[in-house]
Amino acid sequence: MVDAREYHERTKHSPQSVREGAFRLDRSNQPRPYKIYEDLPRFSPPGSPDPPDEPMLSALAQPRAEPTCGPDDAGDPDIHTLCHYATGVTKELDRGGRTMRFRAASCTGKLYHIDLYAVAGDCGAFDPGVYHFDPHHDRFDVLREGDYRGVLAGAAGGHDAVADAPVTFVATSEWWRNAWKYRDRTYRHAFWDSGTVLANLLAVAHGAGQRASVVTGFADEPVAELLGVDPDEEAPLELVPVGDGDPVPGTPTVEPIDPAEAPLSEDPVDYPLVPDAWRQSTLPDGESANEWRERGSGEFGTHPPGDGERIELDPVDAATASARPVGATIERRGSLREYSHEPVSARKFATILDRALRGTPTDLADDSLLDCYCLVHAVEGIERGAYQYHPGANVLERVGETDREAAGHLALDQPVVGDAAANVYLLADVERVVERLGNRGYRLAQLEGGIALGRLYLATYAHLGLGGRGFTFYDDLVTEHLSPWAADRTPMTMFALGKADR
Repeated sequence: MVDAREYHERTKHSPQSVREGAFRLDRSNQPRPYKIYEDLPRFSPPGSPDPPDEPMLSALAQPRAEPTCGPDDAGDPDIHTLCHYATGVTKELDRGGRTMRFRAASCTGKLYHIDLYAVAGDCGAFDPGVYHFDPHHDRFDVLREGDYRGVLAGAAGGHDAVADAPVTFVATSEWWRNAWKYRDRTYRHAFWDSGTVLANLLAVAHGAGQRASVVTGFADEPVAELLGVDPDEEAPLELVPVGDGDPVPGTPTVEPIDPAEAPLSEDPVDYPLVPDAWRQSTLPDGESANEWRERGSGEFGTHPPGDGERIELDPVDAATASARPVGATIERRGSLREYSHEPVSARKFATILDRALRGTPTDLADDSLLDCYCLVHAVEGIERGAYQYHPGANVLERVGETDREAAGHLALDQPVVGDAAANVYLLADVERVVERLGNRGYRLAQLEGGIALGRLYLATYAHLGLGGRGFTFYDDLVTEHLSPWAADRTPMTMFALGKADR
């Protein structure tokens, strides 16, 4: 029975833990990066996914559930398009004589352990039912027929966004698909990697003019039962209701299902700390979900602007911003492996931070759990150094010194991180978050970092000539590097951006 704070401490990286943690990957036991249901009916929607024409930077700039972009009459949510551009295969490359398939959103180790389920009413081409998206074949497995949206509404305590959404998506993690490489850290990665998926999902929904938000307060077991998953192997993480104006019916009777799945690998290994951490953060019923949400009102103690040297940033406005559409940006997204030392434009840097870090529409209070810090190495007009970024004010506040060598050391001694133009860290006060929101608050802090990571990817790849990649880090060394300003914070996620070394 592990407390989230204990879990976080036990899964921190340090130079010593990495050096002494001898572990070899068993390639012969590597799990398949997608699940296969053996005997469920399948549904292939007519036509191809059709992403919105809205510029990605406009779709990202939505800190609330109601979009301010997209068509006035959005119609039913396009479930196929939403799933494809959130977690589907968007490119195939031939490397070393074999075809590599890349998904819409980044995932630690390219292991793709996040699945999307759609719980729908009568929605476009979809009859009422519970569907699992199969990204490998770009089709849907039909788990249940009938309208089960009321189960999710009840689990979420009647939360408004779920109570009248034509479709609500459920993101899950199948633990072994990530734990094969990352072992006990998979619980962290579940929220990082579902966060990048949800960043895409929100961008596609908002770009199409649909209301969309992330619901983190819900009773977990009824959702797992609805999907027919065993939380020791696969567990629900978040709900994402999309659309509005279609009140859900009452809660139906949910008969148990246990659909047969093809084994992921020959000999899956259990890492009990991961499902244990998940179970310690669960909520028993909808009433508890509402009570938990009420605890999230008010500020969480993020650092306001202080008395450090300030640099005002100047992001471009909507009229002059990159017009690269949502779908084209997602298809362009990659993971930059080598950076040049060429500086990036201050306005592009400002625009990326502005669009990616405006806030996430969740069911909790508007106040973010995270602070943003930037290690700047090569941004035009900005002196090299460590800064706190203050969203809304679009201000960098200098908090210390840094250099490329130190930046690489912080990121598990990966020099490529220091080669980037800037490193963007998202930090949380885990102690305070857990005191206020319990173990489930830790989920939210990691998820917010994951969504910010996903949005940083999208905002970066909306700009021609720029690229980036998420990296991991030595937790306590990052805190020390940013202290005393960030002495009570610990990093959730990090993104390095810049120009490619050609």
